[in-house]
Amino acid sequence: MPDPSAGSFLLPTLSSFLPVDFSKLYRPSALNSYQFIALTGLIMSGGAHLLLHFVFHHTVQGFNWLYVCWTALYIVGTLRNLFGKPDAGHHHHH
Repeated sequence: MPDPSAGSFLLPTLSSFLPVDFSKLYRPSALNSYQFIALTGLIMSGGAHLLLHFVFHHTVQGFNWLYVCWTALYIVGTLRNLFGKPDAGHHHHH
């Protein structure tokens, strides 16, 4: 029987169930292209939205769908980054 003082009765952590590196969600150097493009799109869309609202006092119908698209792209990129197989590298043939 395991000794409870040894810490073996601690609740399992999330990483014991999902052996993934969650820093791939927020560390800029660990983001893949999809995640980087999505974050850039979110930032640029947010900036444009703020400019349109506060400077030009204009709203564009359907503009909020951009956020849905950027978020979906980020989720796809995250799934590829966390669970995709690393490739052998990109080779250019000249």
